[in-house]
Parts: sequence; structure tokens; C-alpha cells
Amino acid sequence: MPDWLALYYREPLELTHGEGRHVWDAQGRRYLDFFGGILTTMTAHALPEVTKAVAEQAGRILHTSTLYLDRHMVELAERIAGLSGIPDARVFFTTSGTEANDAALLLATTFRRSNQILAMRNGYHGRSFSAIGVTGNSSWSPTSLSPLQTLYVHGAVRTRGPYAHLSDREFTEACVADLEDVLGQAHGNVAALIAEPVQGVGGFTAPPDGLYAAFRDVLARHGILWISDEVQTGWGRTGDHFWGWQAHAEAGPPDLLTFAKGIGNGMSVGGVVARADVMNCLDANSISTFGGSPVTMAAGLANLTYLLEHDLQGNARRVGGLLIERLRAIAAGLPVVREVRGRGLMIGIELAAPDGSPAPQAAALALEAARDKGLLIGKGGREGHALRIAPPLTLTVAEAEEGADILEETLRHVQDAFGGKDRS
Repeated sequence: MPDWLALYYREPLELTHGEGRHVWDAQGRRYLDFFGGILTTMTAHALPEVTKAVAEQAGRILHTSTLYLDRHMVELAERIAGLSGIPDARVFFTTSGTEANDAALLLATTFRRSNQILAMRNGYHGRSFSAIGVTGNSSWSPTSLSPLQTLYVHGAVRTRGPYAHLSDREFTEACVADLEDVLGQAHGNVAALIAEPVQGVGGFTAPPDGLYAAFRDVLARHGILWISDEVQTGWGRTGDHFWGWQAHAEAGPPDLLTFAKGIGNGMSVGGVVARADVMNCLDANSISTFGGSPVTMAAGLANLTYLLEHDLQGNARRVGGLLIERLRAIAAGLPVVREVRGRGLMIGIELAAPDGSPAPQAAALALEAARDKGLLIGKGGREGHALRIAPPLTLTVAEAEEGADILEETLRHVQDAFGGKDRS
């Protein structure tokens, strides 16, 4: 294994099996899972409807490639196109979010005949060469080489940076002015803006609602495409919306939408949705050997059906709302917690040193302490200073309370270690 292949925890954890919202390690210890393999186990571990679909399809045929028709792929594409909000939509399946974003960048640059891309500061879009080229987070950008010319704009981080002191309206106006200024420095056409409605690796940061709609008005005047990276925000995780872009819907849907992670509930499924004229702009052959495989498509279709029939978006809104309010109440007396933010079951807890600067050591300690108490969480942010809370969308109120209790103990421990006693 390469040295740069990161593992969580001082003593790395081997997970052997899971059920519902729980997983077990090789020593038989059970954990409440509040991270879902990086927001990927979207509904539940070992969900019977998904495991049954996988087993039955695996017993028939494992692989064919996109050179052949597959009923599950066609049906899933039709359902996703209808849910996307993009008119006359076409769907191309990949094996990951990285590959989906790579495909979206290929489509946008080909359609616009330009390699110039607008991206958000602190953003992350995957680990391929082109995806790294539009990543605005130095912790996840190992090279400055890129096939793209990327121009970074403000707006995705509300509570830090030069506009943090402004009201939401003023913040949006300042970011739009920044976008206009950046476009004034571009050479000729710009192909697209790629943006996560809620930044995932960036620590679950988000702009005020409507910012990307305001951006969209500017982009439309220049013919610039909007790619909404929904790899982490899609499928109702934010509770209020099925897609993250819908918090910015005043100017209509994006031109392209990318998805992955949760739709496969652990199986490798990704994809891009685009208007037909954009999707069909390629004038060379293109297939996918593993994208849209019969087994992963059967899993995705079963998982999406379960999610819709059981209103997991509504559950994310209800249970996530309770969880975030409980966490905010806990944080009120803990100076080490700078901010609790998020929507639905996508919650970030930003930790800070006494002087207000990011505290990655505090986040690392919190990760270890939560594990010791039986809870798995993630971390992110530009400095690795934010905790990421993203349980499966079937999380119950009782499990949310259990997780909140553990997080309270964890954060009080971190407060004692890094900032003295709490104020409660």
C-alpha cells in the first residue's frame, strides 16, 4: 500500500460486518456508524432489499459492459433523469464520483471548446488528474499540474474569509461581484462552474441559500455551464431538498449534475446527468467497461426504490433537525466548538483553538475519543479541523440521541484537553 493511503485512527480499524446503523470490528466490538463509509451507506448496512437484489443479479450474470443493453441500467437512468430536474436529461453511469466529475468536465469543455473552469475555494471533486485540477483544498491537491485552467471564486465558506462579517444578502452580492471580476480576467470562453452545494471534504460548509442562483444569472449571460457536484449532497441527505442545488433553484436547474456514493449503498455507482445537447456533444466513441454493470445497477435501483418508498428524505429532515439542535445546545458551553452547521443528516462541527484558529489536533482527538466510546465519525475542512456527521438516512431518534450523548462526552473531553474547562 502507498504511504499516502490514509487510514483513520492511531490503531486502524478493521470493519467486518454491519447491520442497520451499526458496524462491528474484527474484535467483535459494535459501533454506531455516523459516517457511512464517507456518506456511502446511505440507507442502512445489509439492507435486505439491496442485498437481495445484488445476490439475485450476481446469480444470473455479473458483467456485460455498456456495449450491451441492461434493463436495470435503463430503468435506473429513466428514474434519475426524471428526479434530476434537468429537462431532456441524459444519464451516463460511472463507477465513482471522481469519474463522474471527470466525465462532466470532459462534456463541459468539449461543449464550450474551452479548458477554463470556475471552481469554488475549499472545494473537492475527486482524485483523478482533472478532478484534482479543480480542487480548491490544498490538503487534497498533490500537484499543480492540470489539463485545465482553473479560476477560483469565493462563496462556499460562509463563516471564514474576507466576506464572513457580511449579512447573507451582502455576502451573496460580494461573491457575485468577485465572480464578475474573475470572469473579466478569463481569456475568451469559460466552460463551466463546478460547485458542491454543500462542500463535503471541505467540512460541510455551504453558502447562503440562493447564492448559486445568483451565480447562475451571471453564468447564463456568458453561456457558461453549471455543474452541480451532488456526490455527497444528493438523494435527500440534506432533508430540505432531494438535491443540494434545489436550495438555489430560483434560476432553474444546473446544466449538469454528478452523483455517486449513496445511490449504490456501498456498491460502486456514479454518474452524470446532463441536458441532451451537452451529453451528446462528444464526437468520438466512448463506453464504460464497469459503469452501469448489472449488479451495481440492480443495487442502485433497489436502493433508490427503498429510499423513495420510505421517505428517507423526510426522515433526514426530522431526525437530522433534532440532532443538529441537540449538538448546538451541547456546543453552546464549549469554546472549542466554533460552529455547528449543516442540514438534515449532513452536519459539520468546526473545532477551534482559543485564538479562533482551526484546531486539527482537537479534531483528531475527537475522532479517537468517539471511537473509544463506540461512535464512528469523519473529519474534514481545509485544515482537517471539522468533524463530519453523516449517518445512514434510516437513523432513528433513539440512535440520534445515543450518538449525541457520545458526542457530548467527546467534545467535553476535547475541551478539557485543548481549551480548559467548559462554560456550562
